[in-house]
Amino acid sequence: MRLTSTPIVLATLWAIASGISGLAHSANEPAPRTEEWWKKRQELLNQRAEEAGEKAEIIFIGDSITQGWEGEGKDIWAKTYAPRNAVNLGIGGDRTQHVLWRLANGNLKGLKPKAAVVMIGTNNSNGDDNSVEQIADGVKAIVDKLRSSLPDTKILLLAIFPRSENPSVQRGKVLQVNQVIQKLADNRSVFWIDFGSKFVTAEALIPRDLMPDYLHLSPAGYQIWADSIEPTLTDIIGGKTAANSATSQNLTGKWTFTIPGPGGEPVSMKMILEQSGEHISGKFERPDGNWLNVESGKSNGAEFSWTVKRDRTDGSVMTYQMKGKWAGNPGNQISGEVVTIMDGSSVTSGWTAKRD
Repeated sequence: MRLTSTPIVLATLWAIASGISGLAHSANEPAPRTEEWWKKRQELLNQRAEEAGEKAEIIFIGDSITQGWEGEGKDIWAKTYAPRNAVNLGIGGDRTQHVLWRLANGNLKGLKPKAAVVMIGTNNSNGDDNSVEQIADGVKAIVDKLRSSLPDTKILLLAIFPRSENPSVQRGKVLQVNQVIQKLADNRSVFWIDFGSKFVTAEALIPRDLMPDYLHLSPAGYQIWADSIEPTLTDIIGGKTAANSATSQNLTGKWTFTIPGPGGEPVSMKMILEQSGEHISGKFERPDGNWLNVESGKSNGAEFSWTVKRDRTDGSVMTYQMKGKWAGNPGNQISGEVVTIMDGSSVTSGWTAKRD
């Protein structure tokens, strides 16, 4: 009796020591959901996969946060991932077991992507639904399924995003899961990426401008996601980075702006821009040290525009209508035209700017 049970005992001890047990439980047992909307969404994803086929370079796998690329993240998706024929395989409310079932029931049919971006597990962390070890098991099962079904696909395994406004038991549970699942990365087939700290302030709070409900992302949150995975994604896929594509640039940062002065001499000033999706805000520093705000800023990817107004001492307003595009070193240089309107007349000049 003792000899028979020894291997089982050793296996159990090894499972506990490794942190990923592999024992059967709800988080790693494939299971569908019964809601009608879920079934329809599953059918839609199967259709997407079949239509994209081998053209798809990237697939995104997850829950409502991944599905949110079709909502708050849609503009960034259109610029960054649509050109790569990416496929969104996210369903709101899904847990690891539901993703496992979907992957075995059509979500991967016909696909041979270069990369699979996986972020799943937050819905398993509710209350006592699943333990840290069980959630890790579920994530591991998904990684194993992808490796067996898509052997040539590189997996970008993302740390589960932090949640809740303040530090909480659930946020701590998510952190513990991340500590375990990061060990699944081998930097050959599976790559670990953790940028959760970008969603948390120095005071350990999650700001509403990144996660309005302290769980789901705003457009600015999706921009952080896209920017954070881009270097690894580009290494895997090859070719141009999204940051080097005119259709997916982001203007956020500090710039030195140069424009011809009254005598044709170049005049430089500081410019700070913030881009979230199509929206651009920011300010310019004038030679006298005062700042002028960027108004009505917008971007369609390849081109952008905004307006700057300056009050004059006589009570009138000087308006600068600016438009530009990426130039020179992609990601670091922009150029364009500015129409200066004053006293009913206008003058058009060229301008350039370099990222500091």
